[in-house]
Parts: sequence; C-alpha cells; structure tokens
Amino acid sequence: MQMLATVVLWDLWKQTEDALVLGIAGLARALPVIALALVAGHVSDTFSRKRILIITQLAFVGIAACFAWASWQNAGPTVWYALLALSGCVRSFNGPSRHSLVPLLVPANMLESAIAWNSGIFQFCAVSGPVIAGALLQWELESWQVLTVSALLLLLATAFAMRLDPTEPPPQRRAMTLRAMLAGMSHIRRERTILAALTLDMFGVLLGGATALLPIYADEILHGGPALLGVLKAAPYLGALVMAIWLAVRPTMQHAGRSLLLSVALFGVTMIIFGVSTAPWLSMVMLFLSGAFDNISVVVRHTLVQTRTPNELRGRVSAINSLFIECSNEVGAFESGLVARLLGPVFSVVSGGVGTLLVVGATALVFPEVRRLQRLVPRTDNDAADAAPAAQAGAADVRATGVPPSLPPTTMA
Repeated sequence: MQMLATVVLWDLWKQTEDALVLGIAGLARALPVIALALVAGHVSDTFSRKRILIITQLAFVGIAACFAWASWQNAGPTVWYALLALSGCVRSFNGPSRHSLVPLLVPANMLESAIAWNSGIFQFCAVSGPVIAGALLQWELESWQVLTVSALLLLLATAFAMRLDPTEPPPQRRAMTLRAMLAGMSHIRRERTILAALTLDMFGVLLGGATALLPIYADEILHGGPALLGVLKAAPYLGALVMAIWLAVRPTMQHAGRSLLLSVALFGVTMIIFGVSTAPWLSMVMLFLSGAFDNISVVVRHTLVQTRTPNELRGRVSAINSLFIECSNEVGAFESGLVARLLGPVFSVVSGGVGTLLVVGATALVFPEVRRLQRLVPRTDNDAADAAPAAQAGAADVRATGVPPSLPPTTMA
C-alpha cells in the first residue's frame, strides 16, 4: 500500500505540478472513510472480523490492479480520484476489523507490547515500500509496473490473513439502528482519556502533517527526484520503527499522559524545522524524528482504545478511531495542499507545526485527565477509580443498543 501511495502521489505531481491536486487526492481517500465509519464499525462488531479482513484485502488487490491499468492508459487525475475514493470505501471496513483483531490474537497482559510490535512491523513495511517504489521509478520502470508489483504483494498479504486464528466469539446479529451505530461514539465520550488522545492526534497531525507536500519538497525545494521522494516518505516510518521497537522491549509506560503531550509537541517542532530546511540531510533527520515522536502517540492511543473498550464495542470504537486518523492524515493533506497553493509550501508546513503546539497546550488545559494518566493498562486502585465511572455511567445507554454492558477497564486488562 505504501508503494502504491508513493507512485500515485508522484504521478499526480508530474502530471499537474499542482499542490492542490495532491491535497484533493488525500481528500478523495478520506471522505468515504468518514462517511462510512459508523456503518463499518457496526459491521465489524456484527460479523466475523477475520472474514471482513480477507474480503477487504482482496478488494485492495483489485484496486491496485485498476491503478496499474489507469497508469498504463495515462489516465487523468479524475480516474485517480475515483480509484482513491474506492480504496477509501474499502479502508473504512478494513481498518476496524484489522485493529479489533489484535486483542483476539494475544493474551491481555501482552497487549501493549503486541500493539508496539504490530506498529513496528507496519513501520518497517512503510519504510521499505516508498524506498523500493522510488528506486524502481528512478531506475526508469514504468509506474504501471510498480503498481502491478503492489497488487501481487497485496495478494500475498491476503494469503497471510487467511492463516490468522483469532479467538472470535460467535457473531452477534443486531439491528443496524442509529443508536447502535453511535454506541462507539458514546463510549469514547465517556472515556475522556480516549477522547483526549484521539482529539490531540487528529488536530495535531491535521495541522502539522506534511506528507502530501513531499513531492514538492523533493522536486523544487530539495532538488531531488523520485528516489529522494521515496527516502523522504520513508524517513518518518523509519523513525517510528525505531521507536516502536524501543517501546516494545522497554517496561510498561509509567507516565503515559505526559509522554503523549510531549511527543506531539516535539512532533510540531520537527515539522517547523523541516518546513524551513533546504538541506536534504536535515529534512530527512527531522522527518525521522517526527515519525519517532508520532509513534508514541500511536501506541498510547491504540492501547487506550483496546484496553478501555469491551470486545463487543471494539469494532465501532476502532471505526471512530479510523475516522479520526483519516481526518488527521487525509483531510490534513488537503489542508496542506490548499494552504501551499495559496501561500506556498514552506508557510503551509511551518504554520501547521505552530498550530500543533497550540493544540497540545489546549488539550492539556481542557483534558486534565491526560496530564494525570499514568499506566496505559490500569492496575492500581486509583487507575480503576478514574476509569470505572465512565463504564458504569454508560451501561444503560450501551444496553439499549443490544450490546452487553461495558466491563470496567481494570477487568478488561
């Protein structure tokens, strides 16, 4: 998928050399995820998550093949947008089922480490994908050939998905009512630590992300080619990979709230420095550090979602999590492209980094629970006391959706 995304961004930039076109590409992929989030979450909590994962992976194979055909036919941006929107529809169902499977594959006491390793494996693929795609393009392979390789690798990923053996409970068929679909959102509203982590990540990355503008930086500011684009795109994931490995092998995080706030603030600082840099080595270092700091936020957010949400709600809560991620990444790409079109790419990146710092300050004031958050997996009496009222307060509301009452987070852990 990272190879595919790299080729699509590069082709769109070389076709149009328009920053707004890159922003619209992100928006085209994000809008279907936002529109289908509640339905996808309900489906994930109703049917077999493994089966949904396999079906959506096969759909990704078909979409990658269509991208290869479109590239071979020299299709215009409209066709690319349509395929990106279709991939967004598939992603909306793939994400909740995939994330919700993780707690069903490992013992509960290993979940925090498993999420870190899962993140690390993703980061490794995200590092190698752009580098390989950029190198293949630099070696004068056609875009459609690289996209065909992506389709074959996605087919291999589907074969691996078929070998998963989660401890899934029997599917619980329930009516798709608005109240049932909103149960995940209601749970997040009660669990203010989850709400704070999602809000901080969404607005921080929405303002501070610069991924959509990397083709401009690689081509016009740093004066490189597609190979440099591949390295720039891989640098944040390499930093995240190193951080994920460190988080996976170290003891459980003791001051999770402060670590979350500090990591997002440092992410904003690295984006400001990247925005004004004209040296490729400094730009790569800043992107590397931005990925490392962002991965702390990723591990904290996903661990909170999985440990403080009962299994029967994980699909719907993961869908809301995916909605926040899409808003931050893809809508953020549109925001970056629009500001770059109007005021230039440097202003877009630097102002976004400043905005991220403001978001961190606002979150620390509005959500004091984040500053007090210690362990991600509650074990102490104080942690249980902080988390239990939210579950108890929402029991009646969740019961009305046809879902059993939420377990307190301490019991879940």
